[in-house]
Amino acid sequence: MSQNPIVYLELPSTNLTELKHFYGSLFGWSFQDWGGDYATMHGSGLEGGLNGHAGSRTKAPLAILETKELEVMQDRVKAAGGEITVPIFAYPGGRRFHFRDPQGNELAVLQADEN
Repeated sequence: MSQNPIVYLELPSTNLTELKHFYGSLFGWSFQDWGGDYATMHGSGLEGGLNGHAGSRTKAPLAILETKELEVMQDRVKAAGGEITVPIFAYPGGRRFHFRDPQGNELAVLQADEN
């Protein structure tokens, strides 16, 4: 397995109810709501979520990679020519940051909390 695999896919949403119905009826996915503006997807083959928060959703799907050393990875992204778009922040289950690659694609890197 890769040292920094893609482990999560986040889809932006302006209407969570509509997207949950669409993907649920189309592919049989189920969802768990986390407040009124986020839902995790289950049964899609890759962990993921629907982000309806106007202040934090991206404009396009967001691939999220995992690392064991978040600060080190953030430094490596900058050294490689990436632009940090959202500095490291905490959320339930871990911490992450967002960055843009040299072609403008936005990705994120997470470090899960240790259990």
